Amino acid sequence: MKLVIFGLTVSSSWGNGHATLWRGLFRALLSQDCRIVFYERDVPYYAEHRDLRELPPGGTLRLYDDWAEAVAPAVRDLAYADIAIVTSYCPDGIAASNLVLSSAAGLRVFYDLDTPVTLARLAAGEAVGYIGPRGLADFDLVLSYTGGAALDELRSRLGARRVEPLYGSVDPEMHRRVAALPQYAADFSYLGTYARDRQAALEMLFVEPARRLPNRRFVIGGAQYPGAFPWTSNTHFVRHLPPGEHAAFFSSSRLTLNVTRQPMAAMGFCPSGRMFEAAACGTPILTDWWDGLEAFFEPGSEIIVARDTDDALAAIEMSEAQRNAIAVRARERALAEHTAERRAARLLAILENAAAAETTS
Repeated sequence: MKLVIFGLTVSSSWGNGHATLWRGLFRALLSQDCRIVFYERDVPYYAEHRDLRELPPGGTLRLYDDWAEAVAPAVRDLAYADIAIVTSYCPDGIAASNLVLSSAAGLRVFYDLDTPVTLARLAAGEAVGYIGPRGLADFDLVLSYTGGAALDELRSRLGARRVEPLYGSVDPEMHRRVAALPQYAADFSYLGTYARDRQAALEMLFVEPARRLPNRRFVIGGAQYPGAFPWTSNTHFVRHLPPGEHAAFFSSSRLTLNVTRQPMAAMGFCPSGRMFEAAACGTPILTDWWDGLEAFFEPGSEIIVARDTDDALAAIEMSEAQRNAIAVRARERALAEHTAERRAARLLAILENAAAAETTS
């Protein structure tokens, strides 16, 4: 099976969650004799932080400077494509969609890895640069990183005809328990790109506990944090960690925090890939609450839920034995249900069913 994908980035994990997800999925798909071509616009901020130069055998990364340069090779690739996919935040999303929809690709797919953000922007009357005037009505299949009510909204608001959730995942080859490193050692950690709509929850669940526990070590890793961020004297910052360092980061934490972006928390059924990564590393996780959380990890048994600062403080003060027991159960759940291999198998089943439905329709 040949897949041609037009996306945001797979070559750089800087400031985005797309790259890590694709890398795990690609590794699993390529092991199933799939062939993959990924088109990515070569922009400076990803080029400066590029941490992947080529895909594994069977995969091809096509970097291009502008869309005109990409069209001719894309036409050739699409002529022999079983599956053609355009993703959210693809910088040439509309042009790529037009090319895919006019091609002879066996199945034309749109994958929204940012569904709540897409829907929130549409609801606010904002332009969404990767979706054309006909919405998603012309695609054979729409995949959504978010489940629940988001699937109905993709149908009603954007005209999607066939919608399936394809959640995030973890690659156990990269994310596993490793030796702790002193520079990442933390009583409480948080790994994530800065986002304004996470700030209130981050201050409540991380910054305020750091203020109240000045003798504990807090560590934040990520990109794009502003100078005005309310740092405390016991909060240590690690600027952008490539995926190869995530396992050491999590393995060095006694407890780590998951904070969901506000549109995603409001929509529900939108697990962060960082949750699966931390769980696979055997690190206990504290998370904000959102609808559908129990579909991925059992609150209180596999994951700790915090609704306010006092809940976060209680989790930090929880006994090591309690936290470790929760972490063990979360790791077992992640490796059983949330690996890239499981998501790749799910994707192939969805594509097969959608292709069969298109043939008979």
